[in-house]
Amino acid sequence: MGILDRLRATFGAETPVLSSGPTTIIPPAAIPLERRSRHRINARRGTKVLMIDDSRTVLAALRKMMQPGGFVVTEALDGESGFEQARATPPDLIFLDIVMPGMNGFAALRALRREPITRDIPVIMMSGNEYATEQFFGSRIPADDFMKKPFSRLEVFARVERLLDLSMVPRRRAPSTVRATLVAAEAG
Repeated sequence: MGILDRLRATFGAETPVLSSGPTTIIPPAAIPLERRSRHRINARRGTKVLMIDDSRTVLAALRKMMQPGGFVVTEALDGESGFEQARATPPDLIFLDIVMPGMNGFAALRALRREPITRDIPVIMMSGNEYATEQFFGSRIPADDFMKKPFSRLEVFARVERLLDLSMVPRRRAPSTVRATLVAAEAG
């Protein structure tokens, strides 16, 4: 079905215009809502997010997604400086890449969890590397969620939304809940 047929179906045309292929009218309820019109629960404005990734492209993409939503974004290009930034000014949420030179994401997460100031900050791990992804799911590292690169804006905000508490601030979940979510994500 062509785009014109979809538009006609959406806006109530009763008879489709003949086209070169078979024509079917899709009921308006069957057409997915545009992503911007879907209901989304947002974190409170001013939520501080630290993004740790050695790719400036990934940092720029995340920043472009997060800042219009009212997030205060800081960035680090490696695990060591990200860990130091988190200790100096604890954020509300951390996006952490797994594969980085020097201190990788696994080591950075272990350091964050050992430090009293940063131990309760929710962390969303990220990787586009298949081996690192397998390592993540096979490990017992206490991250709060995982995103496979490349990711969409919809996925980023869905991951953040899962971590929000009643005051719309990201919080760590119980370890058993995290493990169940990660197992379900790996299976699906």
